[in-house]
Parts: sequence; structure tokens; C-alpha cells
Amino acid sequence: MSWGTELWDQFDSLDKHTQWGIDFLERYAKFVKERIEIEQNYAKQLRNLVKKYCPKRSSKDEEPRFTSCIAFFNILNELNDYAGQREVVAEEMAHRVYGELMRYAHDLKTERKMHLQEGRKAQQYLDMCWKQMDNSKKKFERECREAEKAQQSYERLDNDTNATKADVEKAKQHLNLRTHTADENKNEYAAQLQNFNGEQHKHFYVVIPQIYKQLQEMDERRTIKLSECYRGFADSERKVIPIISKCLEGMILAAKSVDERRDSQMVVDSFKSGFEPPGDFPFEDYSQHIYRTISDGTISASKQESGKVDAKTTVGKAKGKLWLFGKKPKPQSPPLTPTSLFTSSTPNGSQFLTFSIEPVHYCMNEIKTGKPRIPSFRSLKRGWSVKMGPALEDFSHLPPEQRRKKLQQRIDELNRELQKESDQKDALNKMKDVYEKNPQMGDPGSLQPKLAETMNNIDRLRMEIHKNEAWLSEVEGKTGGRGDRRHSSDINHLVTQGRESPEGSYTDDANQEVRGPPQQHGHHNEFDDEFEDDDPLPAIGHCKAIYPFDGHNEGTLAMKEGEVLYIIEEDKGDGWTRARRQNGEEGYVPTSYIDVTLEKNSKGAVTYI
Repeated sequence: MSWGTELWDQFDSLDKHTQWGIDFLERYAKFVKERIEIEQNYAKQLRNLVKKYCPKRSSKDEEPRFTSCIAFFNILNELNDYAGQREVVAEEMAHRVYGELMRYAHDLKTERKMHLQEGRKAQQYLDMCWKQMDNSKKKFERECREAEKAQQSYERLDNDTNATKADVEKAKQHLNLRTHTADENKNEYAAQLQNFNGEQHKHFYVVIPQIYKQLQEMDERRTIKLSECYRGFADSERKVIPIISKCLEGMILAAKSVDERRDSQMVVDSFKSGFEPPGDFPFEDYSQHIYRTISDGTISASKQESGKVDAKTTVGKAKGKLWLFGKKPKPQSPPLTPTSLFTSSTPNGSQFLTFSIEPVHYCMNEIKTGKPRIPSFRSLKRGWSVKMGPALEDFSHLPPEQRRKKLQQRIDELNRELQKESDQKDALNKMKDVYEKNPQMGDPGSLQPKLAETMNNIDRLRMEIHKNEAWLSEVEGKTGGRGDRRHSSDINHLVTQGRESPEGSYTDDANQEVRGPPQQHGHHNEFDDEFEDDDPLPAIGHCKAIYPFDGHNEGTLAMKEGEVLYIIEEDKGDGWTRARRQNGEEGYVPTSYIDVTLEKNSKGAVTYI
């Protein structure tokens, strides 16, 4: 079986097959390389693991003494040796398999290229011989036709009685010339044909078989090399198996060396004090010297009278005490009733409710029965916006969920347009750089109007995105129940901030009380109950307006770009922040329109959980 005789006409197929063989060899070399990297990483991780759990022995007193600890450290040593064997496997594969494969692949590429070039040269030489033979054949055919025409012309003149003798003689000479030329081309064609047949026989029976034989030998050597590498790949692992087995046997011996009795005895030896347990304490009676003249009823009555203490006096004394864990146990008291609240006043004359007992219970009842303040504000503002007519720009005429979807869809479209404009800006900048480096390609100044227009479009799209994101935050705040969170956060603040005072309020200072919710008066209407605050909230930071805001809706605060406001309430996730001007005007502004700076350790800052 020989490629030269069996595959004499399959030069292209052999070209593809030999290329596939080299590609397969390189693919296996890549596989071995990745296996080497796995082995190296595995060994490195094992060594890091051993290093992490090995004890750092600074003195002999810290050396492990228990058999379980000693066994574990012996296992770590064996594992370190096991990691070393994995490194040996990686080194053996890298040297014996991967390195050899890469060198052999390079040699195969060079040899294959040389053989294919020889085959192409032989084919080109045969094609050249065929062209020469074909040209001589065509030339011989053409000369024969010319000779036939000359003979026909001579015979016509010779039979023509009107033709002169000179014309006949001239035609005869022309015929002889054409006949002689045809004979020469015939000889040339015969020589070229004989030469081509010889070269063709040599090509298909000598040259090509020799080249294909060399390609066959090269491919067989490649196959043999792969077989040797497969064997070397397995031998690299098999050589370290005896040492790995010893490491595993060492781990088993370390496990067998654990002696629980010995460890228990070591604990006794280490911590045994040698003292005897203490004996029983004798009973000492101190009542034998007491003057027993008072009756049991009198003693009981006096105890009951002494147990009655003025609640307000006790509360006043306990207010200034600092308890060990920051909070004083709540005093025993009857269930909370409306009469358990009393009104306290401040020097400026304002009155507010103060919890006498159970502030958390009262606040939770208020949450269940009272009307939330901020949700009413939100719903009122939403109702006003609907009454004012449809606003197509912010979709305020739609229900909240539909409005949220529309706004989200618009934001996505604006983001896509912004990405297109950014890509166009980058392309224009690159074109401008090319024009600046090569002025003959174009004028850089001609791109400036288009670049400026693109920048304006980008700024406009960013403004639109910010505006729509603010509307989206407003909608999400409404659907998420921002008012309920804020109301419950106010109650949590009363429970979690500061120390607990005897009246049930929590303060940061022993002499300061936190006011409860404002008292519900009968003459106040619902609007006052929902929107009126006791006193202005303290500022917890400040902000600077990045963009102007008109603040047409009820409860919002208009602001100009660059205006500085006080922050009195942070954003609760709905996209709105409560702010105040220096003149005391308060309202909500979009969080995305301002740059917020919160003050650290602000006194009296309201924190919502």
C-alpha cells in the first residue's frame, strides 16, 4: 500500500489530510498544556492550604501535644509531599510530552511545506510541457491549413487559361514554402509530443510517487509520535504513584495514631489543680438577737405602706440614672388607656403628648387607627394632577402601573438613542483625528458642526433621561407605599433612638424628652391632621441643586440650579428628598436633581429604619 500508486491523483486531498494531522497534534499539545496548568494550580492550592493550617511555632510551649493535633499536622506534612508529587507530574509532562510535541509540530510543518512545494513544482513543470506540446500542435494545424489553401490557389491558376506563366510560377513557389513550413511544424509537434509523454510518465510514475511516499512517511511518524506521547502522558502519572501511595499510607498511620485516652490524660495532667472539693457551709442564725415584740399583722401592714411610693417621684428619681445596659426595665403598669397620656408643655407655650407608659404599644395602636400623613399627601397630589388634565409628557393621566411602564419604556428608548449618539461622537472624533494626521483626506473643521450637534443631542438626551427617571422614582414611591414606611419609621425612631425615660419616651439626654404625635383637637380639619408638624425637623445635611425644578405640584419645593438647601429627611427609596430653605419653606425635591451632603453625628437627626 503506497500513497504514490493508490492516490496518484489526490494531491489536494493529501494536502488537507496532512494539515489536519498537524492540527490534531497541536490540539493534543494544547490539551497537555491545560492539564499541566491544572496540576500546577492544584499543587499550589494544596501548598497554600497546608501553609494556612500549619501551626506557627514561636516557642516550644505552643507545640502540639494532643495525639489528634499531632496526627493532623502529620497529615498536613504528607499532603505537602503529595503536592510536591503533583508538581513532579506537571514538570514531567511539560518536558517529556508538551515540549516534545511543540518541537515535533514545528518540524512537521517545515517538512510538509517542503514536500508540497516539490509536488507543486513537478505539476507546474508538467503543465508547462503540455502547453508547449499544445502550442506546437496548434501551430502545425494552422500551417497545414495554409498549405492546403496555397495548393488550391496553385491548381486554380494552373487550370486557368487566362493566367500568365508568372502568376502560376509565383503560386507554385508559395505552395512549396507553405508545404516546407508545415513539414517543420509537424516535426516540432512530434518532438514536443514525445517529450510531454515522457515527462508525464516520469511525473506520475517517479516524481509524484516519491513525494507522496515522503508525505506518507511523515504522517506515519506523526502517528507514532502521538502514540509515544500518549504513553509518556500516562507514565508521568504512573511514576509518582508509589510515592503518592506512601503519602496516603502516612495519612492512614497518622489517623491510627490518635489515642483518645492519652489525650484525656493529657488534659488531666495539664489542668489538674490537686485541691480537694470544698465542704458544706454551716448555717449561721442571726435572728436570735432580734427583739420579737412586733406582731406579724403590724409587720405586714408596715410593709404594705412602705411599698406605696409616689409614681411621679419614682419616675423623677429614675430619670437621671444610667443603667448598666443602656435601658431600664419598663415599670409595671396597668393596660394603656387614653387617660394614661398627659399633656406636657414647653417654655414657648406649645403643647404635646408625652407617653406615660408603653410608648411602643401606643404608637402601634396609632398606626392601626390613625390616618397616615404622607400617603394622604401623595394621594392628594395625585388627585390634583388628574384634575388638572392629562399631561402627555410625564404620563400623569395614566394609572400608576401604566405610567411606570410608559416611563420605563421611554427611558429605555432614550438610553438607546444616547448610545447611538455616543457611538456617532466616537466615530466623528476618530475621523477628526485621521483628518488631522492626514490633511489630504479631509478638513477636520468640516466635522465640527456635526460634532457640536451630536454633543447637544447627548446633553439633551441626558437631561431627558434624568427627568424621566425622576418621574419614574415618583411613581415607584407611590406604588411602594412611601407614606406607610415613613409613618412606621417615625414610630421605630421613638423606640430605637437614645435611652428610655421613665415616662416611656426615649431621649439622647437625661433631661430631654421626645415629643409624641400631636394631639388630635376636635376643631382641626383633616388637612391639618395630615400635613401639620409640631416643630421644624432638624437639618441633617445640605444639598446643592444640579438642575432647576419648577415644583408646581402640591408639597414639592421649587429650586434653581446651584441653590443650596437644608436636608431634613433623606430619600426613602421613592426618589424624593425633603428639604428646607433658609426662610423656613419646606417641600420635596427629586433626589436625582440634587447633590446631597449629610453631616456626621448631627444632633437630633431623624433616622428612619
